[in-house]
Amino acid sequence: MLNTLQRKSVIALSALFVLGAMGGCATSTSQTPAVGKTESAPAAKKAEATAQKQTYFMVFHENGRIYAMTEPKIYLGLMENDEVPLTRARVGGGPEGETVVFGITSKEGDQLDKPTAAEDIYDGRTKDVGAFYGEVVRNGRYHVFGEWKDFQDYLAHKEITFTYTEIGTGPKGETVIYALNNKTKDSGRPEALIEQFNQLHKAK
Repeated sequence: MLNTLQRKSVIALSALFVLGAMGGCATSTSQTPAVGKTESAPAAKKAEATAQKQTYFMVFHENGRIYAMTEPKIYLGLMENDEVPLTRARVGGGPEGETVVFGITSKEGDQLDKPTAAEDIYDGRTKDVGAFYGEVVRNGRYHVFGEWKDFQDYLAHKEITFTYTEIGTGPKGETVIYALNNKTKDSGRPEALIEQFNQLHKAK
């Protein structure tokens, strides 16, 4: 079981349905990021009900592997139990030669001759994910994204230009850094994005 997020980095991406307005110490910045479970059946259903068809999660694990998956319950299961039920591995497929382990959904398990949705996104074949939600956890801090382009920029540069930070509001008291952009940086607290984060992590 993962005892602390200080020992790993997580990238978690998820395209979600438009959520209703849902609603820590908070600060906002204008440059680089601030420094600072087992699921019940009803909760698991609620988590999946809020998720659109396309979801994506990536975990940079302390064991040196990268885990990529497209289902919230698979991601939450990895975070809680350090396990992914059905996988396909790509040895040396990571940016620094890491093994990449792709989580396979039950539906994809019937079509193992085809790339999974996680592989399509990882390999860059998916160009438009529609409504988007993403998470990156590095050094025990969550970085949360509400737009695909913002996430792509982060992957390219490993930086977030505009942020809104809440201290101690993560699932285990972690700092959560919300990515903003030129359109959203002057709008104050990103309520919808914060609520998406809270809803996902309350599913336990």
